[in-house]
Amino acid sequence: MRFARLGEKGAERPAVLVDDRYHDLTPLTADVSGEFLATDPVARVQAALDAGELPEIEAEGIRVGAPIARPSAVYCVGMNYAAHAAESGAEPPKNLVLFMKAPNTVVGPYDPVAIPRGSEKTDWEVELGIVIGRRASYLASPEESAAHIAGYVIANDLSEREWQLEISGGQWGKGKSAPGFSPVGPWLVTPDELDPSDLRLRSRVNGEPRQDSRTSDLIFDVPYIVWHLSQHLELEPGDLILTGTPEGVALSGRFPYLKAGDVVELEIEGLGDQRQEFV
Repeated sequence: MRFARLGEKGAERPAVLVDDRYHDLTPLTADVSGEFLATDPVARVQAALDAGELPEIEAEGIRVGAPIARPSAVYCVGMNYAAHAAESGAEPPKNLVLFMKAPNTVVGPYDPVAIPRGSEKTDWEVELGIVIGRRASYLASPEESAAHIAGYVIANDLSEREWQLEISGGQWGKGKSAPGFSPVGPWLVTPDELDPSDLRLRSRVNGEPRQDSRTSDLIFDVPYIVWHLSQHLELEPGDLILTGTPEGVALSGRFPYLKAGDVVELEIEGLGDQRQEFV
């Protein structure tokens, strides 16, 4: 299934996309929240659809929000593609690199993004996102991870590289948590519809190709990421995990950083596309 949230920021309405038509989920849930995702949403929604209980939404002209309500945490895996680690001037990590972004960075896939005041090195990063559906703590093996995943999203892990790397104080948070720095969606696609192990992911800036890779090139794959994180923290329903970005970002030195008026487009097989204008 493909879950979405439609409407103005702060007033989004939960929906499910079926045959290119949106259906209202408010008879079942107030939002695409962790609580909803933890209670067998696919079966519940399918039963409601079969019973004709979810009216169609006229979605023409309606803003598409992030497909998940504000998560309790946004966890991010750094340098998870070998070629991106190389263009960053680092060796591929032998252990999973973890950092966090502020949950209030999550915005819709087509929302404009303001370049932060004083920024000269705002960068794009197309990434596969994992949304947690069941609480996960001390999983016994990566094979247990699948039962704790609600679905997958496309995300742009925007970064201010000077703040992240040059004046960071040793941590990455300052360069990762500006307002609007985590566009997500348009859909949350449930695992019954998507195998995340070999998806093509691409980005373009002003129509020019930047990133083009496959999730099969991840150093640490989806099952390992969820299992590994569960050894160090408790994942909660609705939490978002960004799995890393491939080569082709401005940090490489091959492309200019973003400026006002630039347009970034992202896509991942099966997860839709995004478009942000930078202002």
